[in-house]
Amino acid sequence: MKSKTRDKTASLYLRLSRDDNLEGESYSISNQKKLLTKVAKEKGYTNLLIYIDDGISSVTMNRPGYTGMIEDFENNKSSALFVKDLSRIGRNYIEVGKLTEEFLPDHDIRLVAVSDGIDSQEGESEFAPIKNLFNEWYARDISKKRRISNKIKGNSGEPLSLPPYGYIKDPDGKGWIIDEEAAGVVRKIFDMSMEGYGTSQIADVLEDKKILTPIEYCKSRGIKKPSNKQKVGLYCWNSSTVNKILGTQEYCGDIINFKTYSKSYKNKKRYANNPENIVVFKDANPAIIERAVFEKIQSKRGKTRKRKTATGEKNMFSGLLVCADCGSNMGYHFNQVNHEITYFNCTGYNKGKRKICNSTHYIRTDFLEQVVLGEIKRLTKFAQKYEDEFAEQVMGATIKNLEEEVSLKEKELNKLKARDKEIDVLYEKIYEDNALGKINDDRFAKLSSKYDEEQKEISDKIKVLTDEISEKKSKTVTADMFLDAVRKYTRIKKLTPQIVNELIEKIEVYQSEKIDGKTVQRLRIHYNCIGTMEIPRLKQIPDNQVKIHTRQGVDIEYYA
Repeated sequence: MKSKTRDKTASLYLRLSRDDNLEGESYSISNQKKLLTKVAKEKGYTNLLIYIDDGISSVTMNRPGYTGMIEDFENNKSSALFVKDLSRIGRNYIEVGKLTEEFLPDHDIRLVAVSDGIDSQEGESEFAPIKNLFNEWYARDISKKRRISNKIKGNSGEPLSLPPYGYIKDPDGKGWIIDEEAAGVVRKIFDMSMEGYGTSQIADVLEDKKILTPIEYCKSRGIKKPSNKQKVGLYCWNSSTVNKILGTQEYCGDIINFKTYSKSYKNKKRYANNPENIVVFKDANPAIIERAVFEKIQSKRGKTRKRKTATGEKNMFSGLLVCADCGSNMGYHFNQVNHEITYFNCTGYNKGKRKICNSTHYIRTDFLEQVVLGEIKRLTKFAQKYEDEFAEQVMGATIKNLEEEVSLKEKELNKLKARDKEIDVLYEKIYEDNALGKINDDRFAKLSSKYDEEQKEISDKIKVLTDEISEKKSKTVTADMFLDAVRKYTRIKKLTPQIVNELIEKIEVYQSEKIDGKTVQRLRIHYNCIGTMEIPRLKQIPDNQVKIHTRQGVDIEYYA
């Protein structure tokens, strides 16, 4: 750009954030633009470059409009900067000071802050540094007031975050109501996950059906949501978006406040909060997803991706079967001669030198399906015909399992705490021995370093155990939740991935054995929430006897 053109070019910088809304209409982007355009033209500038940052905080200098303007200054595209006042540049005393006192003079750029009465061409302003300082104090004061306000609101049960996709703000209250169109997509995502679909597969289905992504859906409804993602397409779902939806507890109807925090009003980065600082209000909003379904999916997230058959068909039991003897996962395979015959066997068997299991634990999937279907039928019949006994047994199993797990973890925790106190005593002793000259400084340094490392390791383990114990104690699984899940399948005729995922946590597979001349195979089903359950032999509950002709002329039988 020629120098003569540069001399006639001025940059107008316009900025507005939430804090500035308090200042009234004079701070609006349109009014800033009118004012600065008028003043710049009066001062002889005929070519105007306009830079806007709307809705961005004043304490950060990392704004697209601002950084673009600085780049243009460095490329000699402009000779003046016009702002309504210095607070438009920012409320960061150090950064604004560097700009006004170093960068602009070094690049021979005129500064005009209209409302502050500052024009660098008329001489240096003694009040500019003081103005900048007051601007930063204002930002600090606003931040402090907002933190106090958020603390009061958050602890009273008012949601501090924007409603997630599937909800909208309740116009008549402070909570959220269901947006049925988006909520239908959320339910579809959870249903597909229960059926065994992976997050990438779910994303592909949504994209194929041309369902708007959450950001694009909000735009279509005129809802403005912050997003730093580049626009890639109206229907371009990805696994991370699906994963985020599957992990959003708010879909159970909960309000969760203080999940993140910022370390300073100048640092806008959000950090994950400690669990003890997070406040949860359960069932505060209408639920989109049943809590039992949500908790089931959380327990399954991150497990091994389900394998497929040669035809691409997924198997509903993949990831659920474990060897009863060595604890290894069961691998899914198909018969090399007849691909229609599929089976599982222990992955710990036949690994050469790394062999950790002595038996294959081979089990055909058609046999497995019949056995599990029969057991679920017996379970639902028990729940239907003997509801009180079923509820009592479920609750007893749940409490017993939790109490056993908590007891073991508390014993380990007490040992760690005792060792931690013991190290404090040892450290005090070596300190006294060093002071009395019984051990030299070098020996003291080595021992104290050793104890410090051990205590740090103990401290980390204590924190992990404390969190695990807290999680176990706060489990909300009840007999009613599992009973509700079971009730839905009282007339079950065929297994589906959703039924399996909703009811079953894992299945232990035993090696088949000869009993009274018959080959019998045993399975142990662990149900979600309650673990294993012995169904009593009652008149209205059928026996589960399955017999199947399997490989090499062998008949495998199962008896409940």
